[in-house]
Amino acid sequence: MFDRRLIQNFDWVLVLLLLLITAVSLINLYSATYPIWDAGGRNIFLKQIYWFLIGFAFFFIIVLFDYHIIERMAYPIYILSLGLLVVVLIIGKVFSGSQSWISLGGITFQPSEFSKVALVIILSKYFAGQEYTEYRLRDLWRPFLLVAIPFLLIIKQPDLGTALMLFIISSSIIIFMKVNWRSLLIVFFMTAPVIPFIWFTLKDYQQKRILTFINPENDPLGSGYNIIQSMIAVGSGFLWGKGYLKGTQTRLHFLPEQHSDFAFSVLAEEWGFAGSFSLILLYLILILWGLNIAKNSKDMFGSVLSIGIVSIVFWQLVINISMTIGLLPVVGIPLVFFSSGGSSIISTMIGMGLLMSISMRRFMFQ
Repeated sequence: MFDRRLIQNFDWVLVLLLLLITAVSLINLYSATYPIWDAGGRNIFLKQIYWFLIGFAFFFIIVLFDYHIIERMAYPIYILSLGLLVVVLIIGKVFSGSQSWISLGGITFQPSEFSKVALVIILSKYFAGQEYTEYRLRDLWRPFLLVAIPFLLIIKQPDLGTALMLFIISSSIIIFMKVNWRSLLIVFFMTAPVIPFIWFTLKDYQQKRILTFINPENDPLGSGYNIIQSMIAVGSGFLWGKGYLKGTQTRLHFLPEQHSDFAFSVLAEEWGFAGSFSLILLYLILILWGLNIAKNSKDMFGSVLSIGIVSIVFWQLVINISMTIGLLPVVGIPLVFFSSGGSSIISTMIGMGLLMSISMRRFMFQ
């Protein structure tokens, strides 16, 4: 029997925030693809609309189900995500130097994007079944193993950006679960001496990205071109921007990947600081609303799951915008809901659907 309290507790704020960010995203994407409208830009824009429609369909389907069903399916979901990561290493398509894509029936998707949500679900399931008030290193070997397997599979592709996201998201969840501070210090002092040696394990293009981040002027027409043009676009927007469809970096094709990695640069050039701040404010409200859902959840699984989903949005926001303004190396991490790409939109919408399900069922005691 349908519980009418679900309608009474329908989270209109969350839906409104998603609709507003989607609207701004599509307006910005139209501008980014306008200069190449007849040379593939139209297809990019229309595909993004389709992806958003599919994403919202997944969102509302997930909302219909009690999120505790996902808790019971946590291990099958995790194993399925690992299976897809193995398949992509065998038959995956290579794009921009990474074998990260699977093509089925004319649809191409990136399994590593869905592994973020799968990892959050399995970690939430694990921590919800524990009774520790404070975790030490020896209490965390199972979650470390759960993170390490997809991390290594994604590194093998290689996709350093997504692997880094898995590490950051899982670390956020583990810290939320109150890890003993002495354990954190031990981990830091154990890993710090190893960091310099990681340099020699990186691919040539990954090393070049880090060197470019340190000094992009060393190769302004090569490896430093992307970040230099992005910073010019962001800086030239000033307070109010150059106006919609009037961004010169975008119109004259100086700004690279302007519909994906550097979509925020398009917004900053055309709408200036005011537009950039407004977009960041929308994301900030979404993040704070998600944290409020985590706080009001009546069970540990819902709380940890909410924290994990919010951390996906938060860290991708921080890292992507930091990339566009030169504060971090360019590692190919999209801005959720804003950069073009179906896998990111659908996986994040699934996460938002889970967040909505937790919010609507906060009155149910387990």
